[in-house]
Amino acid sequence: MTRRDASPSSPPPHALALIRHAPVPPRDRLLDGVMAAGLGLGGIAVLVMLLWITSPHPDDGPGGALRIAADLWLVAHGAPLVRTETLSGSPAPVGLVPLLLCAVPVWLLHRTARGAARGPVSARAPGGSPGTDPGAGDTGAAWRAMCWIVAGYLLVAVAVTGYAASGPIRVDPLGAALRLPAVTAAVAAAGTWTGLGRPLPEAPPRLLRRTRRTRRTRRMRRRTERPALTRAGASAALRGAAASAAAQCAGGALLTAGALLWHVATAQRAAFPSQEQPTLEWPGLAAVLLLALALTPNAAVWGAAYGLGPGFTLGGGSTVRPAAVTGLPPLPDFPLLAAVPAEGPGTPVTWAAALVVPLAGGLLAAWCVARAAVPAGGGPAVLGGRATAGAAALAACGCGAAMAALAACAGGPLGTGALAHIGPDWRLTGAAALGWTAALGVPTALAMRSWRLRPARGH
Repeated sequence: MTRRDASPSSPPPHALALIRHAPVPPRDRLLDGVMAAGLGLGGIAVLVMLLWITSPHPDDGPGGALRIAADLWLVAHGAPLVRTETLSGSPAPVGLVPLLLCAVPVWLLHRTARGAARGPVSARAPGGSPGTDPGAGDTGAAWRAMCWIVAGYLLVAVAVTGYAASGPIRVDPLGAALRLPAVTAAVAAAGTWTGLGRPLPEAPPRLLRRTRRTRRTRRMRRRTERPALTRAGASAALRGAAASAAAQCAGGALLTAGALLWHVATAQRAAFPSQEQPTLEWPGLAAVLLLALALTPNAAVWGAAYGLGPGFTLGGGSTVRPAAVTGLPPLPDFPLLAAVPAEGPGTPVTWAAALVVPLAGGLLAAWCVARAAVPAGGGPAVLGGRATAGAAALAACGCGAAMAALAACAGGPLGTGALAHIGPDWRLTGAAALGWTAALGVPTALAMRSWRLRPARGH
């Protein structure tokens, strides 16, 4: 028998495995962060430059257009802007962030951190099984890679902040220094956690030893016999909280879409103000429509706050709630503002439409918890009645925290005085989401659990 000789230039298979899983140098992770920031900034710059080139009456040169792109990129990370050219002469803050504008930079940073975390974890010794759990060294390498990515990202952010610190609309350096590193670190940490497989924190060994000793006593035996929130219940509560917040935002988007269809004529006049003129300046129209599209997630959160009861404000002490709409200031011609109801007390139609939001959130949270409490197929219950109620209550707390965070991100200032805050109040929105989800989710989860146990009891 003859054996085919290997090429002298090709390395052996185990060497290929070592090369493939070799650790990436830290400077490369620094470049990954720079690349993620550059791609997000470049995408926004291309869009702004395209609108500037096609505009028939540009107000500024290419430098001004690039400065606007830098401002938009910083706003996408939560950095506040300051408008210097005002009627009063005093600077006015601009802190209302279009949430859809944040999608691309956040996705790029999250994806970069997730890929860096999967690199060290996927490293295995030659001949090792691919399902082996990563060791502590791999996890530490993933978090160190995240730090280098954040450092590279912040290097670009510092340069962009310095470039956007001048002009009629400039960035607030102090606000950028406080918010931009926090947002960058949070997104990168979420990406690293996802790349590591979303591990849950383990209890310290000292606490585990103490728990084992105390479990030997009779008092701890009685406590362990009582129904408690287990790991499965905590996981169900997290899923229920995420599903409930998503359902409430979807309900708010449905309310906004329905209101826009109801006032379609007003929205059309706001979107196409010059449709009767012989020449239609489509670059300006495209800019308005792009801004409306970027503010669509904000409108969904505002609609959710409206459905939950607290509503939102449009400045000047105005309130937009299902109960009543009061103190509306003169609104500009903007497509999304056509969805605002007319001033006056609420009607049964507005109340019925608003109930879609809390019902969707509470019922979906209950369904997630009940599904985890009693698996499909009529098997034995995984969670007891008290644990099911506790998981539903924990899901309500998570939903309230998520809605409070979304409401805080969806609103902000557009000036001073009457325009100091536009949007929902995050405290009232979070409290209303917690209350509605707990009031509807806990009893419904218990009822669904009992219903899912019926096949098992029948046998």
